[in-house]
Amino acid sequence: MNDDQLLRYSRHILLDDIGIEGQERLLAGHALVIGAGGLGSPVALYLATAGVGQITLVDHDTVDLTNLQRQIAHSMERVGQPKVDSARSAMAAINPEVQVQALNARADATLLHRLVAQADVVLDCCDNFATRHAINAACVQHRKPLVSGAAIRMDGQISVFDPRTADSPCYACVFPPDADFEETRCAVMGVLAPLVGIIGAMQAAEAIKLLSGAGTSLAGRLQMLDARSMAWNEIRIPRDPGCSVCGTFHGA
Repeated sequence: MNDDQLLRYSRHILLDDIGIEGQERLLAGHALVIGAGGLGSPVALYLATAGVGQITLVDHDTVDLTNLQRQIAHSMERVGQPKVDSARSAMAAINPEVQVQALNARADATLLHRLVAQADVVLDCCDNFATRHAINAACVQHRKPLVSGAAIRMDGQISVFDPRTADSPCYACVFPPDADFEETRCAVMGVLAPLVGIIGAMQAAEAIKLLSGAGTSLAGRLQMLDARSMAWNEIRIPRDPGCSVCGTFHGA
């Protein structure tokens, strides 16, 4: 690190859990962020402030006026722009040293197969089950840790799925692909503005921990937030040996 970096990241370096070595791992790290909306906004900004060296953003949407209630990476001046370009501008304004690849595209299985293989950590900030399962499948295949977050109405949840650990569940262990889950969108159901910030900031924290080697991740635990009462609940989530995604991978 040069003198400017030592100053910029000094508050990380002061932490015993991170220090210079952990910050250097962040600078050398590559995070893949799927979704540049409510969750992806704080994720992208915090990963940039933390000095994650390479960040790939994937989203196919454009900035809309209704997004500005909660998607803090965007602004009035960038309404109509692709969200990934808008987020990249916000990240560069904070930390121009971070290399940001902005992909204005749908995260389909083919694209995910290529991008996940190149990343050190993957953050699921999307808003639909089909994409979530495609992300999970690619992470299991390429043995990449996945930080998954979700927020709707006044309810949020977060967990880490780490296929590098044999007893860690994958997303499909908890939410099977063939289960009949009701698809909920904030455009219909609404969402409390700071809720996506809370969950997104936690996703960024988990990714930073994974990249730097600090602390213990949320793997094997699902945390759920009821923002009405600001109460957290945590449940242990075991790996399903019969899981259609990671069961075969682990030789079940």
